[in-house]
Amino acid sequence: MGASNLPEPWGATLEGDRIMSIWNHAARWNAPPREIAVTMGEGDTPLIRSTRIGPELGLDNLWFKYEGGNPTGSYKDRFAAAAVTHLKAQGKRVCLGTSSGNTGAAIAAYCARAGIACHLAIVEGAPEGKLRQMRSYGAHLYRVKNFGKSPTVNESVMSGLRELAEELDAGFEVSAFALSPRGMAGVQTIGYELADRFGGEAFSVFSPAGGGGLTLAVARGVEQSAPAGRVHCVQPEGNDTIASPLRSGADRAVAVDSTTTISGLQVGSVLDGDEVIAACRQRSGTGYVVADESVLEWQSRLAREEGVFCEPAGAVALAGVAEACRRGDTNAAEQVVCLVTGVGFKDEQSVIGMTGEETTPLLSTFSEFSTVVKTAVS
Repeated sequence: MGASNLPEPWGATLEGDRIMSIWNHAARWNAPPREIAVTMGEGDTPLIRSTRIGPELGLDNLWFKYEGGNPTGSYKDRFAAAAVTHLKAQGKRVCLGTSSGNTGAAIAAYCARAGIACHLAIVEGAPEGKLRQMRSYGAHLYRVKNFGKSPTVNESVMSGLRELAEELDAGFEVSAFALSPRGMAGVQTIGYELADRFGGEAFSVFSPAGGGGLTLAVARGVEQSAPAGRVHCVQPEGNDTIASPLRSGADRAVAVDSTTTISGLQVGSVLDGDEVIAACRQRSGTGYVVADESVLEWQSRLAREEGVFCEPAGAVALAGVAEACRRGDTNAAEQVVCLVTGVGFKDEQSVIGMTGEETTPLLSTFSEFSTVVKTAVS
């Protein structure tokens, strides 16, 4: 792509002749000036056609939008690139935030790149693998008891962080429109990318939701770019703040004590929930509630049948598609997109659940290898 064809305000490309999608759409999300961009090539992630699961479900056009292809392994890099670039533009030296995993890793990485100190309040149930990734980037982490489970504790942490950020003149970045609209604007680029891919053709997006920020971002991006696009909200049954109210016709989300084991979606507070209901309904979408056990089964099947390695939260949308097919809400010819939000390395315990704990055997000779393989394939 030539520099003269790039949208304002960016002009020339960032890296050689290639510009990644979040910055291709910079004018749409009010990006700061190009020269201060904090970027590692986030966005422009693969859209992978299903070869096995789709046909089994009766869908000719099932796609996986694989956000594990981002620099730290999740869609939250889109958020962090936008949020931290704004912090850099403001001259902030400290960033406060919260995370159950992916937001923390993304914010920590981009803060490291920008030279901004990062301090994060972590939900109690965050997987240790995600915490190790955050610490690798130099972030300072602090778990808070019952954070992520209790709406009362959630509100206490959020309000406390706001006050502390004001006291310290620090940035405060949480991946929700209610708290960080500038950062979440970067996530809307998922909707722009899908609109570019499908043009004027109708399509349906299934999005996982905890607090709802991702679903709202995609719905807004689709609304701006693809009038024929629909957006559906999928939640684990242990964190059903949005999906059931959306399906039932209610206008407001409901706070719950989160009991799901699906890391990243343990957000029992309403946050963006009310806006998600309105946006999905406007886009002819509805809600789906899925069991944790179903999510883990689809996580395994994505890896074994499609070669798509994702964390449990990344399989929630596919579990929602399967539920939609069971209900008869889909048709064979429509374009259906699952948002696969993060790479499988994010949650080590779920991988152990798929593969078992056994170690790889050490064989003494190739002849022994040959014998084992022949036995296995015979």
